[in-house]
Amino acid sequence: MAQEQPADDGGAAPDPWDGVELDEDFVRAAETSEPSARARMLAARWRAERPEPQPWRADKPPAGWFFSRSRRRRRKG
Repeated sequence: MAQEQPADDGGAAPDPWDGVELDEDFVRAAETSEPSARARMLAARWRAERPEPQPWRADKPPAGWFFSRSRRRRRKG
């Protein structure tokens, strides 16, 4: 998989990444993380046009709330 670079003497030079091992401790020690694709997409969209404020709770109950099983049980008993 690793591509070898040709050396001046005609032989293949060893790949400098052959001896590197990226173990779990190395990965967990990383201090930076990249935002998700959705977060990047929303940030770019909101830079161009700010979103309108949305209420924390909607005016309508969630889908299926009126016909939920727990509501039916309460009505029967």
